[in-house]
Parts: sequence; C-alpha cells; structure tokens
Amino acid sequence: MPENSKEKFGRLMSINSPEDLKNYDGDIEILAGEIREFLIENVSKTGGHLASNLGVVELSIALHRVFTTPRDSIIFDVGHQSYVHKIITGRKDVFSTLRQSGGISGFEKRGESEHDCFGTGHSSTSISAAIGIAEANRLKGENDRFTIAVVGDGAFTGGMIHEALNNCDPHLKLIIIINENEMSISKNIGHFAENLSKIRTSRGYAKTKRLTRRALSRIPLLGKPFSRFVTSVKKSIKNAVYRSNYFEDLGLYYIGPIDGNNYYQVENALYNAKEQGENVVIHIKTKKGKGYEPAENDPGKYHSMSPEGKKASDKPTFSEVFGRKLTSLAEKDEKICAITAAMCDGTGLCPFKEAHGERFFDVGIAEPHALTFAAGLAANGMKPVAAIYSTFLQRGYDNIIHDIALQSLPVTLCIDRAGLNGADGATHHGIFDVAFLSEIPGMTIYAPVTSKTLEMALEEAVICGKPAAVRYASGREDERVVNAFYGENKWENEALSLRSDIPAGEKPDVLIVTYGRIVLEAMEAKEKLEKEGKKCGIVLLEKLKPYDETAEKLLPYMPKKNGLILMLEEEIRAGGCGMMLTDAFERKGHLASYKHIILAPNESFVIPQKGETVFDVAGVSAKHIADACLKNI
Repeated sequence: MPENSKEKFGRLMSINSPEDLKNYDGDIEILAGEIREFLIENVSKTGGHLASNLGVVELSIALHRVFTTPRDSIIFDVGHQSYVHKIITGRKDVFSTLRQSGGISGFEKRGESEHDCFGTGHSSTSISAAIGIAEANRLKGENDRFTIAVVGDGAFTGGMIHEALNNCDPHLKLIIIINENEMSISKNIGHFAENLSKIRTSRGYAKTKRLTRRALSRIPLLGKPFSRFVTSVKKSIKNAVYRSNYFEDLGLYYIGPIDGNNYYQVENALYNAKEQGENVVIHIKTKKGKGYEPAENDPGKYHSMSPEGKKASDKPTFSEVFGRKLTSLAEKDEKICAITAAMCDGTGLCPFKEAHGERFFDVGIAEPHALTFAAGLAANGMKPVAAIYSTFLQRGYDNIIHDIALQSLPVTLCIDRAGLNGADGATHHGIFDVAFLSEIPGMTIYAPVTSKTLEMALEEAVICGKPAAVRYASGREDERVVNAFYGENKWENEALSLRSDIPAGEKPDVLIVTYGRIVLEAMEAKEKLEKEGKKCGIVLLEKLKPYDETAEKLLPYMPKKNGLILMLEEEIRAGGCGMMLTDAFERKGHLASYKHIILAPNESFVIPQKGETVFDVAGVSAKHIADACLKNI
C-alpha cells in the first residue's frame, strides 16, 4: 500500500474484514467514495474491470453488513464485479497484485479466500451454484444460512439462468439480486409503481405482511381459503401495475426495482429479504462507472482496462483484422452472416454490424444457441460466421457436434483469445479448443499467426462449404514471426498450410513443430540450442486439420536420421495437435527413424504462482523446450 494511504483512504484503512465493516459507524457515503477512489487508482495500474465494480460499491458494502460470510454465501455471476468484495474481505493490502502472476484473481476463486464460496469466470452460472449451496445447507441442517447470487441483467440472456430459476424450491434461503445497469428487465410504469416499490422494500411492510397472513390463517374454516383469496387479489392488482412479473410467476418473492447506488435503500431491501422466509428476488438499478465521470460517460471503454503504461501499437489486433476482413467479404457475398454472443466489440464485429446490420446477430450470452442458430442459417443456404472466445466456445460443444458437424453444415467458427491467458487466468485460458475440435469428423482447423494469413484462413474457411474453425490469439501479429517465416517475399506461394525457417537442403538435429503464439518461445529455444552446438529448425503450422494431410506436408522438413522431432503447443496435450500428428505419422510409418516427444500442458489448468509466467507453469517456456531437446537428442 502507498505511504499516503492512511491520509487518502483513512476510513477504508480501518476495514480489514467483514467484521470491521459491520462495526463501522462512520459515514457510509464517505467510505463508498474512498473505495471508488481506491479502485480507480489500483485498476488503472493493474488493468481489469473498472466500470462494473464502481457500480456495485454500495451493494457490496450492504451485503457484508447485512450478511456474514463465509457462513452466508455470496456468489457474483461472472465474478468480474467482485473487486469490492475482495477489498472488504481482507485482500486490500494485496490488491496491487490483481490479475498479476501469482496475485489475486480478477474473479472469485475458492482457493484465494474462505469468503469466495464458488469459483467464477463465466456468465449465467451463479444461480445454479447458489441453489446447490443452499440445498447442501438444507441437507446438513444448517437452515439459518443464506445464499445470495448477484446477477447482472446481461446474464439473463443466458439460458442456464432460466434453467436454474425453474429449480428454485421454496424451502431454500436463497436471495437473487438482479443488478440492472444496462438493459431494462421489468416494464414498471408511473408513480404508482414507484411508490409501490418503496412500500415493498420497507421492513415494516414485510412484518405487516407476515402478521396479516398468520392472522388470516388462524380463522377457523375460512382462514386459509380467505388468505389465498387475498393473495390472489393482491397479485392481480400488482400484475395490473407491473404487467407480468416473471419472477413471481416462478414462485419467487420480488422486491424492486430500487436504486442500487442508494445504500440505505439497498440495506433495507436486504433486511426485508432476510425476513421473508422464502426465496426472494431483489431488483436493483445501478450506474456503471458510478463516481468516475469518464467511466459513467463511456462504461464500455472502462469495462475491461489494460494496465497503464502499456504502449499502444499502430497495428490492428487479430480481432480487428478478422472484423474488417469479414466485413469486406460480406460486401461481395450477401450470404455471409455474422453472429456474436454479446461480444460485438470484443470480437471485432462492430464494423460488420455497421455495414451489414441486417446480417448481424447478437444472441446475448447464449453460445449454445448461437451455434445451433448458425447451423439453421447454414441449413437454409447462408454462410454464417460465429465469433466466440475460445473459453466460451466450450459451452457449445454438443451443438458443434450434433447440429453443425453431424450435418456437415458450412459454419465457420472464429475462435478469439485462443491460447494461454496470463491476465484473466485459468477461467479464460483458451487451451481446449484444438483438442475437442480435433475429435470431430469433418472439421477443418486453421491457426494463423499473422494478419495476412488470418485473412487468408477466414476467406478459405467461409468458401470451403463445410465446418471450419479459425483460431487466433489475443493481441497482434509479431514482426519477429513475420520476418522469420515469411522473409522478403512474404506472401508468395500462398498455399495456407505451413512455414519453415529451415534452409533448403538442410537437415537439422532438432525439428520443432508448432503453431500459434508459442512459436516465439520456440524461436528463443532455438537460439539456446544453437549456442549448445545443435542445429534446430522450426515448422510453423497455420492449418492443423486434416492431420493426415499436414503430416504428409511435413515430410520434406524432417530432421537428420535419429534426430529429434518435438511437437510443441500451448493447448492441452491430451487429444491435441501433437498427439494427432504423432498418430498420423505412426500410422504411415514415418517416425521409425526419429526420436519424438510432445511438449504441452499436461493434466493442468495452468495456474501460475508469483514470478512464473503461464508458459513456465505449463512447462512450455523456451527453457523447458531447450532442456527437453538437449535431454532427448
């Protein structure tokens, strides 16, 4: 913590645990202001999600003053808005390590704190997990414990939320907080609805409601029927005001909407929910970026920030290259459609949306639907391109197999953020897509590492007439890779398959076969090996599958007899490219004269400790590569 922290964050410095917060008797608004300033100061240095956390300061304070973690469980959907929760629960002094190697996670993480009851990172999972925790409390006889799920309105575009709501049994002490900060869920209108909301959030209303219900039920013979009749009439009047209340139709008691940035309204609503004796939905409205004018005016820009001091590049990112190229292709082909799962900006599709709005589809946080929807478009003659981050594509595996591949439909999957993710960590690693796509019959897989080859792969995939996947890392092309594998005549002989840095006619001692961003580690390892007197060549694959075809194209680059072939990848080893290529070679009898090993993350989710890079902990850093080669030559 900075030396001037006591002066700058005097009240916040006294909060080192939820118990400290409960005992705090100062001005809540001043404390909230200090937390916001603390967030802005730290997140601007570490990078991370700023706008959403600024919006939930009052809510997070109220949650920890009304409930008692870890006895009570609080789950933040996605978890990127849990920073204030982390600050309150004893992680303030290490907050400067947020999203750093070995530091605190940008999401809730069970191994990090007893106050993180469930690991998060993907959207729409919180209510399902909360129901599981609440049912476990019931089965263990711990009926005085509450489970709270904090869910952003965007998560309600994910089907899993609605599956969970359909399974909220009434005996659970479950509180669902809907944080509406972008889109409207309810259609409440007029001053009457607003005043009714205020009445329902008051603690006196809850007490009166309980006493009235109890008194009516005690009237002999007529009591219970009359109580049901009164409830029915009340619901009819309320529905006339609120139109239809989805949550109460599912048997959940609804409170709201209320001002989520008004601490005292939030606190009253939480106490009210505790006293209901049934499952409760609290609907709050917050302002993203609250208290920081730039973030309030442009919350999208401050949703996820890069660390300060990170030099911007003039080169476009791979996402931008993809978006521009697809937009260009769609100008010439009216059958091309683009699909995103609530990630228009992140996947680079905004230019496509602007140019071809009638062929652009944002389906919300619903990746399985996005994929089957794409299959439907393809089945009726269109050429759909679905752009989804690798980590989120995992949610639609069945849809890829059953709805796209089994019918051999021409759907192009553009897999963004492929590979290891150093900042967001294990929940956002893109290290499984090659393995699970490699198992699927008829799937073509591209892995371009330059802007030009990404454009080439996309164009080839869209016109190939069958299922195809184009995967690429975050960030931009690296000039070192371009120079090493494309030379002066960079784009001659444009068969998109593989590139090599091996001089014509030379047979190296070691051949490294790799793809994607990790080629940079291979290039560094090559330098280490050549200092040890070992000749090393690298083959860079930009089209992986069909593997038999790739294996045949590798034959001219084989090392000298009894030399070493090292298959290198940052994808998971089991079922990955290395295994598939090795199998293809062995079936054709091409490995008899060579030693061969696979170097890839093995049985690991790749979670680094302090001072380690993701490549270190995955065992695929330049040092690991060079050591493995020297050991096996």
